[in-house]
Amino acid sequence: MLRKTLTEDSFYLNLGPQHPSTHGVLHLLLKLDGERILECKPLVGYSHRAHEHMGQNRTYLQFLPNTSRMDYLGGLCYNHAYCLAVEKACGIEVPERARYIRTVCAELNRISSHLLWFGAYLMDLGAFTPFLYAFDDREDILAILGEVTGSRLTYSYCRFGGVNRDLNQNFLDGTKAFIPKLRKRLKDYRTLVTKNIIFLNRTKGIGTVSAELARDWALTGPNLRACGVAYDLRRAEPYSIYPELEFEIPTATAGDCYDRYWVRMAEMEQSLRIVEQALGRLPEGPVKAAGVPQWIQPPAGDYHFSYESPRGHLGIYFVSDGGRVPLRMKWRTPSFSNLSILSEILPGTLVADTIAILGSIDVVIPEIDR
Repeated sequence: MLRKTLTEDSFYLNLGPQHPSTHGVLHLLLKLDGERILECKPLVGYSHRAHEHMGQNRTYLQFLPNTSRMDYLGGLCYNHAYCLAVEKACGIEVPERARYIRTVCAELNRISSHLLWFGAYLMDLGAFTPFLYAFDDREDILAILGEVTGSRLTYSYCRFGGVNRDLNQNFLDGTKAFIPKLRKRLKDYRTLVTKNIIFLNRTKGIGTVSAELARDWALTGPNLRACGVAYDLRRAEPYSIYPELEFEIPTATAGDCYDRYWVRMAEMEQSLRIVEQALGRLPEGPVKAAGVPQWIQPPAGDYHFSYESPRGHLGIYFVSDGGRVPLRMKWRTPSFSNLSILSEILPGTLVADTIAILGSIDVVIPEIDR
């Protein structure tokens, strides 16, 4: 809690809830001494939509479209995670081809999320050109995913037991053409941004988080890996086809804004490796399991599933009484914990660094206000 006592030189500043650099309805209450931050209190809840409550008033299938409305930048990953959670509870076996298709689409969605973060982050820091490049690359992914999902943002492509439809030739051709294009563009990004002296001055040594502090605040995803902790659920608690694929877990050491940037850029290359391998090994066969019941009714009990979303550890917990509607549903979304650490790392920094630090954490507000 912020102390309501003010010295002669201190004052409060409301950053948000309507501010272009918060990328959502986020309110940071800052206590300042001149340009120096003394305390920070993140205030959330402005756009709460009661997704968990809706999950307890709808059948398992009816709730499926809700998932991509939480983290709308990683909607396909959330859609995938929810299906995996329900399939685990019901013992539904997913055909091999569908498992590969899901992984390809989820990793493309991860790249899309990182590209939007990259473009918006650089624009927050005053660079407009990277934003145009990033959205050009992201547009390719949206067109590719649109071929099979019919959507550009809020995807509901996965189904219990598989996917809605098989990949078409346009998807395959578009993805194979996109992989070398983005690899070339990643080299351009390194020249344009990674070695840029202005960018380095704005990010190096700013908003540093130690591995111990990251664990204390339950930081996950790229923010944790930037602190030197190689924790990724695709390896730590493997699911789907990830154990069959070769990819690395990028880590850094300083845990500052620059390292958080670097890890996400490196992750895009690893996602390209995953997509390339999955497409190369794509088996023939059905894309949806036969005999999946119309009404999903998991046996009575408590169920939990963990998934590595673009922002970190996504945990899905629900309680079943054997009926068609969950008795209780709870989602552990990574942005809430990731955002909370601002109250620890912002004090002592300058107001000018607030946007750089906040942007480097990559929060999606509807994922918090779910």
